Amino acid sequence: MKPNFAQMSTKELRAYVLAHREDLEALDMLVSRHTPDSEAIIYPSMFTEDGTPIEENIRIAEEAIRHRIEQANQRKQDSQS
Repeated sequence: MKPNFAQMSTKELRAYVLAHREDLEALDMLVSRHTPDSEAIIYPSMFTEDGTPIEENIRIAEEAIRHRIEQANQRKQDSQS
């Protein structure tokens, strides 16, 4: 009997898919949970073609990373409450 993929967390489902690579139904469920490209955030390149850093773009990327870390920490705090 297959597990209920809809009730599994993404982490659990990913582990299941890695252990049962032939299970296309589980793979479809995992793929359907990913953010569509239309919602993806695409950041500008941090370097020019010759390798020169673009300081403003680096600052934007660093800020985005800080924001994601804050979100993850908040989710972790919320789940521990």
